[in-house]
Amino acid sequence: MRIFVFAISTLIFLGSCNFRESSGTSGKFEVKSGTNVAHWLSQSSRRGVEREAFFTEADVQAIAQMGFDHIRLPIDEEQMWGESGARHPEAFRLLTSCIDWCLRANLRVIVDLHILRSHYFNAAEKPLWTDPAEQEKFYNLWRDLSAALKSYPNHAVAYELMNEAVADDPEQWNQLAARAIAVIRELEPGRTIVLGSNRWQSYATFDELKVPENDSNLILSFHFYEPFLLSHYQAGWTSLKNYNGPVHYPGTILTAEEFSQLPDSIRPAVQNWVGRQFDQTVLLEMFQEPLRKARSLGLPLYCGEFGIVADAPAAERLSWYRDMLVLFRENGIAFANWNYKSNNFGLVNGDGSRNEELITILAGQ
Repeated sequence: MRIFVFAISTLIFLGSCNFRESSGTSGKFEVKSGTNVAHWLSQSSRRGVEREAFFTEADVQAIAQMGFDHIRLPIDEEQMWGESGARHPEAFRLLTSCIDWCLRANLRVIVDLHILRSHYFNAAEKPLWTDPAEQEKFYNLWRDLSAALKSYPNHAVAYELMNEAVADDPEQWNQLAARAIAVIRELEPGRTIVLGSNRWQSYATFDELKVPENDSNLILSFHFYEPFLLSHYQAGWTSLKNYNGPVHYPGTILTAEEFSQLPDSIRPAVQNWVGRQFDQTVLLEMFQEPLRKARSLGLPLYCGEFGIVADAPAAERLSWYRDMLVLFRENGIAFANWNYKSNNFGLVNGDGSRNEELITILAGQ
C-alpha cells in the first residue's frame, strides 16, 4: 500500500511539474471573465513589504471564488527593470509568484506591459515613436519577459504587447506591434498575444489596426469607458473633478435644461454631453468596428478594461454594468473589469470591503 501511495504521489508531483514546465503545445488560451490586478506592479509607489502585502495568494483565491477565470496583470518597466535593462529580482519574484498562485487556482493570466519609460499614454512626449533605440529597448523587454515566462504553458499565460498605445500616426503603432510580435514569435511560436488598437485602445480606431496575417494565436483588445461623463464622474484626475451635477443612464445623459442651470465655470467640462443618448443599443453600435474586425479574421475579441468610477450615481452605474455584461455575453466578448482592488473602480475597496452588487453582476454566471 505504501508503494502504491508513493507511486500515485509521484505521478501527481510529476504532472504538476509538467504543467509548470510544459511548452504548452496543446490547449488554447481561452478566457471569458476576469479582473485587472492594478496598482501593484504598475502605477504604484509601493515597494518592499507594503507592495508584497497589497496582493497575495489569498487575493487570487478570492478572485477564483468570485467566479472569474483570469486576471489581467499590468506591469510597468520602471518596476520590473532598472534604467540599464537589468531585472529587479524582487519584482520578478512577485510576478512569477502571482502566476504560480493563479495556476494553483486554475486562473489564466494576461501579462500586460502597461507603462514604458518611453511611453505613457497621457504623456506629452513619447520617445517610443521616434527613437529607434527606445523601440529596440521595447523589443528587448519582451525578449527578457519571454526568457522569464516561456516555461509557463501557452494555455495558461498570454502576453499583452502594450497598454493603450497612443501614436499620432496609426502606422507607427502598426509597425511597432508587428515587429514586437515577430520578436516574440521567434522565441515562442505558440504563445497567445493580445493586440490592442491605437489611441488608448479605442473602439473607434479599430479600422486603422493592422493585424499580422496567418497568426491564430492572437486576441484583439479594446477598452471601453463610454460615456466618459458617467465613467469618470467627479474623477479627481480629469476635467470632471468639480462636476457634481446630474448624469443619467440609460437615456439622455445630460439634458439641455439641466445644462442651462449649471454654473458657467462648470459648463465647458460637460458641454459636449448635452442631449446625447446612451443605452444598450448605443453601446452595441460602438462595439461594431471591433466586432467586425475580430469576426472577419476569426479571432477572439477582448475588452481588457471597462468600468464606472465609484462616485457615480449608484443606480446609473449598476445599470451600465448590467448592460455591458449582456452585450459581452451576447456577442462572445471576453472581458476584465478595471479593477480588482481600489477605492475608485474596485471589486474590493482599499480597506478590504467588497462591492457585492458589482461582483454579482460581473462574476455571476
